[in-house]
Amino acid sequence: MSQDRNAGRSHITKIDNSCEITEEFRYLGTTLANQNSIQEEIKSRVKSVNVCHLSLQHFLSSSLLSKNIKIKIHRNIILPVLLYGHETWSRTLRKEHRLRVLENRVLRRIFGPKRDEVTGKWRKLHNVELNDLYC
Repeated sequence: MSQDRNAGRSHITKIDNSCEITEEFRYLGTTLANQNSIQEEIKSRVKSVNVCHLSLQHFLSSSLLSKNIKIKIHRNIILPVLLYGHETWSRTLRKEHRLRVLENRVLRRIFGPKRDEVTGKWRKLHNVELNDLYC
């Protein structure tokens, strides 16, 4: 169904031959809303990734694991949590930026800080450096 035909309608949920009208509900891990807004779904995904990231934080910041193993953890555990059902999302630059910021935060945790050769001080990796290391 198109986005315009469903705009402003409530969802009807059938349970045991009775109907209940709801503003939103979760189905297969995805929140469906009557306004077809994906903003709440992205917020939910970000919360899930934060929980996942915090549970793996010990591994991602460990010096005992190689960066390749940490990248595999990121690709196989964290990214699927973030991107589940993303094919159905309407894309905007703001939403893509928010997802990219979240991914960069996880990658900074994996790669850690970098020592500046000129000043000798530790600093965070820039986004371009993160992309070079990740790809």
